[in-house]
Amino acid sequence: MTPKRYPTARLPNPMAADPIGIGLLGYGTVGSAVDRLLSARRDDVARVLGAPVEVRRALVRDLGRPRGDAIRDGLLTDDFAAIRDDASIAVVAEVMGGVEPTRGWMLELFAAGKSVVTANKQLLARHGAELFAAAEEHGVQLRFEASVCAAIPVVKVLRESMVASEVTAVLGIVNGTTNYMLSAMAAGADYAAVLAEAQRLGYAEADPTEDVTGADAAAKIAILASIAFHTRVTIADVPHEGIDRLDSLDVAFADDLGYSVKLIGQARRVEQGVVVGVAPTLVPRAHGLSAVNGSFNAVMLRGDAIREVTLVGPGAGGDETASAVIGDLMGVLGTSGTGFPRGDGLFRDLPLVAADDVVSALYLRLDVRDEPGVLARIASVLADERVSIDSVVQRAEGGRAQLVIVTHPASEGAARRAIATIAGLDICEGDPVVLRVLADG
Repeated sequence: MTPKRYPTARLPNPMAADPIGIGLLGYGTVGSAVDRLLSARRDDVARVLGAPVEVRRALVRDLGRPRGDAIRDGLLTDDFAAIRDDASIAVVAEVMGGVEPTRGWMLELFAAGKSVVTANKQLLARHGAELFAAAEEHGVQLRFEASVCAAIPVVKVLRESMVASEVTAVLGIVNGTTNYMLSAMAAGADYAAVLAEAQRLGYAEADPTEDVTGADAAAKIAILASIAFHTRVTIADVPHEGIDRLDSLDVAFADDLGYSVKLIGQARRVEQGVVVGVAPTLVPRAHGLSAVNGSFNAVMLRGDAIREVTLVGPGAGGDETASAVIGDLMGVLGTSGTGFPRGDGLFRDLPLVAADDVVSALYLRLDVRDEPGVLARIASVLADERVSIDSVVQRAEGGRAQLVIVTHPASEGAARRAIATIAGLDICEGDPVVLRVLADG
């Protein structure tokens, strides 16, 4: 039997259509990668959208700065108005970073009727309410996939695919720089040496402060918590600690105890409200996040309807972030009117749970005298605050001992009160080291 053949639709040649103009705020690592990838995939993009896409103008702070690749004549400008007032530019990608003047520029673009896609997590974590309101007022789109976890499409999954799924927890590794560093430290590398290597590879900026202090991860968790729970969370609401004070000794102790150390950001819905935070955390080896190494990110989403969904992918790099930016550009150009949820969808007002009321297991390392009765005294202080001990490891040398205790889950306020009392005992020297321990579930 001869198979039936269907006629092929004759479609207009997309390459014959007038190009759609794009503007860039910034032409550094990410901005230049967006331009390069759009040019390299010009035919594919045209087939999807029905017309080619080209970057018309890119705003830079310094026109005289040397740039490695040949730049097209007229592409770069230091005049923002050249992008805002160009009627041929349909949408703008903000990849310049910073809070000001970027915030003001985005508001002007909305007022000019231009949609914006951005990779700027700090701006959104501080001024998201204002920006979303302005985009809604002017009937344009604000998309921000690239602001969280580079190539991992977690924002789209939460904001569109799981909008009605009642997500109850978001946790994961959301900073590729620190994950690369912690993976190397677990293999025995020194903090300073691995930071220098991360900078050489382009994972860490020349000023790595936002990464290593946890501020970058805190901004991302603020964004993800807001979307997941439909409530306003800003970076100011997210307690965060980084890896800049982490001792390699604690990474080694964690390994002995069956854990890896990861910079974990998490947001959880609990009965009292929302728990958010970022901190170096001991992760059991059996946990899915323990095996996520190098510059990769991973985000776990949990809820009754979805049970558990994990998204894993590269979390740092110019091409990876540019890929997310281009995905948002395509989304804006491929939809119109209400084809995308323009509002931020934050219709709940959930309280934030105070840090002292959070329940967590803790890792505690103490420099103590190596003599009888020390552990009993410490256990007694913990018991007075209703904190019980799960496991103990001790390394003794020269009359002193490094005593490591992992507690059962308890109120962090009670545990930290006990630890402050223990630090004042005559058997202890120096400040205790306290890290969180992630539950297996």
